[in-house]
Amino acid sequence: MSTVSFYELKCNDEEKAVELADLAREIWTEHYTPIIGPEQVEYMLSRFQSAGQILKDICSNGYRYFIAYDGAKPAGYFAVKPERDDNALFLSKFYVKKSSRGRGIGRLMLDRMLRIAAENRLDHIWLTVNKHNTVSISIYKKLGFSITEEMVTDIGNGFVMDDYKMRMDIR
Repeated sequence: MSTVSFYELKCNDEEKAVELADLAREIWTEHYTPIIGPEQVEYMLSRFQSAGQILKDICSNGYRYFIAYDGAKPAGYFAVKPERDDNALFLSKFYVKKSSRGRGIGRLMLDRMLRIAAENRLDHIWLTVNKHNTVSISIYKKLGFSITEEMVTDIGNGFVMDDYKMRMDIR
């Protein structure tokens, strides 16, 4: 495997935000279209994964976005948000390109998240995952997450996210 490195986006990283949004489009179109359909994929990409929304999340909403590179090529990305009131790290986004899966990149991304949680003295990480995303659910369980509840969230435009909430205790 090439050397894996991480780049953390900042508020003024417009080019990196565009790169990340393009990466999100590639991953989401391939992975989520069979699960939620092309209309919801397009809606969610434009609403939650656009370059503008990524920068807004970083600058105004307390999120930290990272691009994982395998050598010089973007291989995946993740976004986290410390939630001090709940002593938790919210794992908002966690994606690896299909061509980069099975190479330990996801594990390295999780290790980075665990360091962020430790730096912030947080005791667990939580995420949401589509109930029909069986491959990702299986991976999350192998990484140490467990399902804690079911959630249905209206995201507008007639779409909902039908998810499990998963949690990993880290202390």
